[in-house]
Amino acid sequence: MAKVLRWDVMVGVLLIVVFGYGSLTSPSFATAGNLSFALSDLGEIALIALAMTMLVVAAEVDLSVASVLGLSSALVGSLWDAGLAIETIIPIAVLAGALCGLVNGLLVTRLGLPSLAVTIGTLALYRGLAYVVLGDRAVAQFPPQFVSLAVDDVPGTPIPYPVALFVLLAAIVGVVLHATGFGRSLYAIGAQEQAAFFAGIRVKRIKLLLFVVSGTVAAFAGVVFTLRYGSARADNGLGIELAVIAAVLLGGVDFDGGKGTLGGVIAGVLLIGLLRNLLMLGDVSTEIQSIVTGLLLIVSVLTPRLVSLAKPAALLRATSRANLKGSP
Repeated sequence: MAKVLRWDVMVGVLLIVVFGYGSLTSPSFATAGNLSFALSDLGEIALIALAMTMLVVAAEVDLSVASVLGLSSALVGSLWDAGLAIETIIPIAVLAGALCGLVNGLLVTRLGLPSLAVTIGTLALYRGLAYVVLGDRAVAQFPPQFVSLAVDDVPGTPIPYPVALFVLLAAIVGVVLHATGFGRSLYAIGAQEQAAFFAGIRVKRIKLLLFVVSGTVAAFAGVVFTLRYGSARADNGLGIELAVIAAVLLGGVDFDGGKGTLGGVIAGVLLIGLLRNLLMLGDVSTEIQSIVTGLLLIVSVLTPRLVSLAKPAALLRATSRANLKGSP
C-alpha cells in the first residue's frame, strides 16, 4: 500500500488520467503531430529539469537558469550576426553557461550564501548581460541543417531530436542518481549536510559541480530554444525557471533535499507539458497557463508538507485508540 501511495507513483497515475481526458475531449490531442509539438514545446524544460533535480536533491536551487538560457540565446545571435560559424558559436555559448554556473557555485560554496538568494540576484544579472550582448534586437536566418536538428522528429517517431537527447541524458542521470556512490552522496548532502561532510563527502566540491552542470545545461537549452524558434533574443525563455521547478517539485523531489526520484520528475515534466498543450488546444491565454503553472508549484510544495504533518497526528490517534482498548 505504501508503494501505491508514493507521490511519484500518484503523479504517474495523474499523467495517465490527463492523457486519457485529453484524448477523449480533443480529437487533435492524441495525434502524432500534436504529441510531437507538445514534446518539442517542453524540450528545454525537460533538459534543465535533469540538472535541477540533482541540485534540489542536494538541497540547493538555481533560479537563474532561464536567464542563462536567455544569455546563451543572445550570444548565439550576436556572434552569428558578427559572422562566426555556428559550429564555433555553440561551444562558446555553452561555455558561457558553465561560467555562469561556476559563479553561482562559488558564491554558494565559498562565501556560504544561500542559493535561493544568490540565484535570484544572478537571475537579474545574467538577463541584464543578455540585453547588453544583443540589446532588444532579434537575429534569425540560422543554418537550416542546425534548425532541423532542433525542430525535426527522429525518423519514424513523433519524438523531436531534443527530446530524444533528453531520453538519453535522463537514462544517464537516472543511473548516476540512483545507482552510484555519487548519487547516494547527493541524497546524503540533502538529508543532512553536516553529517555528509563528517562522513567524508566533499560537499562543497559536489555542489560546485552541480551548479556548473546546471549552467551548462541551461545554456545548451538556450541554443536549442534559439534554433527551434529560429530567433535569438535576450528575452528568450523568460519565466521558464518556474515551469522547471514546478516539474521537479511536482515529481516528488523535496525542496528541503534528500528525497525524490528522477522517474517522478519525468512524470512531472510530461504532466506539465500535457496540461499546457491541452490549455493551448482550448485557446486558453498564456496568462492562464502561467496561473496553472503557479498553482501546480504551490500544490507540489504544500501537499507533501500537509502529508508530513498529518502522519504524526494519525499515528498519535492510532496510539491513543490502542491504549484505550487496552485499558481496563
